[in-house]
Amino acid sequence: MYTETEENYLKAIYKIAQKQGESSINTKSIAEEMGTSAASVTDMIKRLSEKSLLQYEKYYGVSLTKEGQKIAVHLLRKHRLWEVFLHDKLNFTWVEVHEVAEQLEHVKSDLLIEKLDAFLGHPKFDPHGDPIPNSNGSFTFRNQIPLSNIREKNIRIHVLAVKQHDSSFLKHLDDLKIKPGEVFEIIQFTDYDKSMKLLTKNGDQIVITHKVADAILVRPQ
Repeated sequence: MYTETEENYLKAIYKIAQKQGESSINTKSIAEEMGTSAASVTDMIKRLSEKSLLQYEKYYGVSLTKEGQKIAVHLLRKHRLWEVFLHDKLNFTWVEVHEVAEQLEHVKSDLLIEKLDAFLGHPKFDPHGDPIPNSNGSFTFRNQIPLSNIREKNIRIHVLAVKQHDSSFLKHLDDLKIKPGEVFEIIQFTDYDKSMKLLTKNGDQIVITHKVADAILVRPQ
């Protein structure tokens, strides 16, 4: 059994490694992700290393052991399944689900999670478009690119996911009516600030900045 704080650290390290594409993570990145001090991170690294969940190499940083990664992936599975449940069954918005799922992900019953997965129809993606690992820890990945990578007009794009989950960003997307599953057509670019204009299925036109486009993952159609 591990504490909620220990589990949160393992999940944070796993997510940083996935984001950076590196297995070894420095303490500064962990402190920023967890919103805590470097000293606290150092203490936790020692605790997790003693439990054989982390490996630490001086000057290189920390990496998850096989067991540490297993725990982190299982935690992600629970978190994202709860997000689907909250969003699809209890009508929470995609802005609200994260905070509640942060609490529910620490439920220890594997039987509950497997029944939850079956009840939801074995979803492969959460409301933000993030892949949900199955019971074996395998993810379903899709061919997707940042919207900002596309610089051609008259191309239809299918929104698959978003890279940022902070509430201010998601609320901004709500205002623009941009969510996973929506389809838009790119109709204009502005060279000066790299913004783009999109046409919605209802015929409305919306303008998004380069920063927003870079955080939206799409598949060109």
